[in-house]
Amino acid sequence: MTEPINIAFIGLGVMGGPMAGHLAQAGYKVTAYNRSPERAAHWQATWSEEDLAIAFAETPAKAAEGADVAFTCVGNDEDLLSVLEGDSGVLALLPQGALLVDHTTTSANIARSVGERCANLDIGFVDAPVSGGQAGAENGQLAIMCGGSEEAVERARPVMDCYAKSIVHVGPTGAGQTAKMANQMCIAGVLGGLSEAIRLAQGAGLDLDKTYQAISGGAAQSWQMDNRWATMVQDKFDFGFAIDWMRKDLGYALEEAKRLGLSSPISALVDQFYADVQAQGGNRLDTSALITRLPKVKDTK
Repeated sequence: MTEPINIAFIGLGVMGGPMAGHLAQAGYKVTAYNRSPERAAHWQATWSEEDLAIAFAETPAKAAEGADVAFTCVGNDEDLLSVLEGDSGVLALLPQGALLVDHTTTSANIARSVGERCANLDIGFVDAPVSGGQAGAENGQLAIMCGGSEEAVERARPVMDCYAKSIVHVGPTGAGQTAKMANQMCIAGVLGGLSEAIRLAQGAGLDLDKTYQAISGGAAQSWQMDNRWATMVQDKFDFGFAIDWMRKDLGYALEEAKRLGLSSPISALVDQFYADVQAQGGNRLDTSALITRLPKVKDTK
């Protein structure tokens, strides 16, 4: 197959919208579908530049008709199946020999199932969840973890390069999703510790800027510390990746761990902490809002 020209992109949300924009900027012919017309209009308003445009289809199937590569970036397992299956789904009209790349964070089971369905239709498949958040998508700096055959991943790589900082082929179909589960477990654990550390520093009356400077240069350093310490201190939690989505992802991770006979007590505990934040109305806040579960205490000085 020659370099893909015709691209279908299904899902123009916080992550998918910027990805589709980068593809259009790179010169690919993009046809998109989004379940919400308002979101499509928002994309047009955000990405309306001279000589930058994409076509919009009435159904996922129409978007995929004649495409060399179809991308999906929706919410969860059920959302993915809703845009893939049936007469109006992507797989109804995506041509034989084409490639389907799924950027949704799903269960590993659904990735393996979709992979089998695509194989039966002579369509390549890559499960390719991403990490980097809204900023990573907007800046074209996403980390992409891929599951699938080497051939399928290599076909997808030059297209995904438009919005990727790194692309790693982890293993067979489903491996990308499992790697994303590990990614989310790491984030959850780090934010749990970071939340408690900030509250300790506040309670002790420490200078929080100097505390950050002191500990971020050593073994405690992390992306979350570098990018969320200051905003957590300021009670700012509007960064695009909602707690609702983190709980969905942790649910997949805990389910997969159980299937493998593994214990994940820290992830399970932080998941319940996030449930507490949801109960406080924090469903759509950034994952760093985990700190709001811990009350501030008066300075001990």
